[in-house]
Amino acid sequence: MAAPLIELQQVTKVYGQGEAAAYALKGIDLIIHQGEFVAIMGPSGSGKSTCMNILGCLDTPSGGSFLFNGVAVEGLDRNQRAMLRRHYLGFIFQGFNLLGRTSALENVELPLVYRGTPAAERKAMALEALKNVGLDHVTHHTPAELSGGQQQRVAIARAIATRPLVLLADEPTGNLDSERSREIMELLQSFNQDLGITVIMVTHEEDMAEYAHRIVRFKDGLIESDTQNKARP
Repeated sequence: MAAPLIELQQVTKVYGQGEAAAYALKGIDLIIHQGEFVAIMGPSGSGKSTCMNILGCLDTPSGGSFLFNGVAVEGLDRNQRAMLRRHYLGFIFQGFNLLGRTSALENVELPLVYRGTPAAERKAMALEALKNVGLDHVTHHTPAELSGGQQQRVAIARAIATRPLVLLADEPTGNLDSERSREIMELLQSFNQDLGITVIMVTHEEDMAEYAHRIVRFKDGLIESDTQNKARP
């Protein structure tokens, strides 16, 4: 078997000190291989969001080790972690986080601007990403001119425009109705199956988690269970 893409080894996360110390993660082990689709679930305060922030290089462990493609992320400085995010990770959030006065195309181009991609190449990559989510006909529309489902599709296009190795989705269907939610999940599933993008998704919704290969459940800062979804190959 190939080496893991992501490996957490006895990872802890502590907020505060002394008597005020609170353990969000209490020593978790997690392995994710390239091409997997993993759903992370658990009640509020279970540690799942803290884990997601660490996997997205938005936070660092207090203890233990986080290996990304064999590199110890906790040993990287802030700029190196930013480079890792910029070149290997894509993010989808529940709240869309689109710039209100900016067109769909310009919103999708934004991470490519940060990466320093030349303008012509940047536009072509953004257009391709919008085409992949079925929105190449709304390139000049602002978020206010789009439905909630369309806004989330733009957010997904923005996340995949950089052609990331890993797509991190935090409650991607939380603001959508059931039909739009299914559309978004089918998109994520297609990126995973057709493009080989590793998808890691936090969700409270059991029916959305069913799209994943694995379901990892957190409770009280620990991994309570890690099971294969028998309905998915």
